[in-house]
Amino acid sequence: MHALLDYDATNLLPWHDSLTGDHRFTDFLMQNGFPELAALGRAILSDTDALKWLMENGYPEFAILSDAIDDEDEAIEWLVKAKCDFLSTFAAACRKDDAAIKWFVDNNLHGFIPIIRTIHDILLFQSWDSSDVHRRRMS
Repeated sequence: MHALLDYDATNLLPWHDSLTGDHRFTDFLMQNGFPELAALGRAILSDTDALKWLMENGYPEFAILSDAIDDEDEAIEWLVKAKCDFLSTFAAACRKDDAAIKWFVDNNLHGFIPIIRTIHDILLFQSWDSSDVHRRRMS
């Protein structure tokens, strides 16, 4: 199974920047052999085609991570059962679970904290967008 710990900072930094919506970094990941990170970023940003790509191209744990970040019970349970401890803790930290965030600090994984914050902000914006009556489609 793949894990975010498999990547060094030189790959995680552009992934983090791609999460902010800067397509130059998504393109960088695609052109430099990390399409799975580009797809994971897009899946977290609610791109269903990216989620499908992850499932069909050997990265189901990253697709499930995206769903676990979105607090989907089945995805969270799958990560736990599959013993994807890091991904499970990462998803919990993105959902602002204090114990999970503390785990990253305690394990000297400070490089993930900005990524976790960015993903948490994405979740907040997605939540605000879904509750904004001006953004709802009337049909």
